[in-house]
Amino acid sequence: MSVASWSSSSSRVFDTINECLTLAKSDSHEAQEKGLQTLAAITKVSPQNRTLVAQTDGAIPTLATLTNASSSIIQTLSLLILFNLSLNPDLKQSLADMETIYHLNSLVNSSSSSSRSLDSCKLASSLICSLAMFDKNKAKFGVAGTVQLLVNAIEDSLIDSTDAHHFLTSLAELVQFHGNCTLAVRGGAVPVLLQVVKSTDNINEDLAGTSLTVLGLLVRFDEGLNVVKKTNEIISSMLSVLKGRSLLCKEGAVDILVRLFDESDECVREALMLAEFSSVLADLSVRGSARVRDKADLLMRKIAKMSLETNMELVCSLYD
Repeated sequence: MSVASWSSSSSRVFDTINECLTLAKSDSHEAQEKGLQTLAAITKVSPQNRTLVAQTDGAIPTLATLTNASSSIIQTLSLLILFNLSLNPDLKQSLADMETIYHLNSLVNSSSSSSRSLDSCKLASSLICSLAMFDKNKAKFGVAGTVQLLVNAIEDSLIDSTDAHHFLTSLAELVQFHGNCTLAVRGGAVPVLLQVVKSTDNINEDLAGTSLTVLGLLVRFDEGLNVVKKTNEIISSMLSVLKGRSLLCKEGAVDILVRLFDESDECVREALMLAEFSSVLADLSVRGSARVRDKADLLMRKIAKMSLETNMELVCSLYD
């Protein structure tokens, strides 16, 4: 395409964008829907069109405001357009202004309300995840209270787990920032995530796997580690995961166990007291994925060392 042709094409797209935004600002629901549908279509596959929309004066504030429209269709379409825009890496920072974040929070906060579209809540959560992939945005979401809202939404969705995946994925992205890990732990994330693991069946293994992944991120720091370590029967719970859950779940469980064993001899002793623990680890060290095999081997060595030390202490006590 020649420069002149490209310029002409961009001009036509720019005119279309302005027309659509004018429709989106109208008082007519039908006009709003028509304008937003066109914007959703032209931003779906074209990075250039996304850039043109973002550069159009007033476009992003208009779309952000419409995410809280009374119509679920208008909510969903405006969120879809913003999500499309967020696919351009260079737009993630500018899209994550505090006003937009608060609009997204309001949708997550109302995830259990019948007055809101479930599609809107899922899209809001997906948009949060997309924007949080830009590391400097993670702290913004923490400051805005998004982490706590996601934890609450996950807990509320335990009754119907169909929408929990979106909230869990967003939380997993946000807690890669240390400050958000602290917020999640203090907001009660650990018991909620463990409840997801316990309550999900084989059909929802992805939910359990993602929850264990988030827990693995939380235990990197002392705040999360201390709460997990104090959880009742945490070692036996992880053993249950190693025995019967998916590969993703097992990878999450061994990561958590390695961290616990590194920091707590008591946890190693608890594992030593469980008859099946060593045999399950031995099986995983042979038949697991490369990552699971390596971690299982490390855990076995720690248990063997603890067993040796315990036996030596017993022998020494007999001679005292």
